[in-house]
Amino acid sequence: MRYLIPLVLFVVVVVFLAIGLTRDPSKLPSALLDKPAPAFRLPQLKEPEKTFSAEEMRGKVWMLNVWASWCVECRYEHPGFFEIAKTVPVYGLNYKDRPEDASSWLAELGDPYVLSVSDIEGRVGMDYGVYGAPETYLIDKGGTIRYKHVGVVTPEVWSKNFLPLIQELNRQ
Repeated sequence: MRYLIPLVLFVVVVVFLAIGLTRDPSKLPSALLDKPAPAFRLPQLKEPEKTFSAEEMRGKVWMLNVWASWCVECRYEHPGFFEIAKTVPVYGLNYKDRPEDASSWLAELGDPYVLSVSDIEGRVGMDYGVYGAPETYLIDKGGTIRYKHVGVVTPEVWSKNFLPLIQELNRQ
């Protein structure tokens, strides 16, 4: 009897661990899916005297890519956004980064974004439920978040998850 309680606890822990290992870590649930994208107005990275608001994108299907110069995976996914930007407008949310570091990073790697905004303190990221960079959101013409991808947007993720949904949303 004295060994039964530790054995039962061990079995419970193993079951939860096994369930956790079968889940896809890039598919984190988002409470904002199919809900209005949080409103924000932030300074533009290249022209800080100007601001950008998600409200300005009403009537357009667009992507919001959360990135940072300190993010290794962002560097990996970055070249793919040049091709993606030919299909859908991509805006950058520079997350918890120094503007000078972000500007240098874009100068070195190129800039696929229509524009990027600076979320230095991460408040807008928090409103969007950002776990870390990179994360990418697909927002419809009405300003509703239709898809969220955590991690690198690979060519496979783009063609399988984003592109069909963009085509469908643009037909609406």
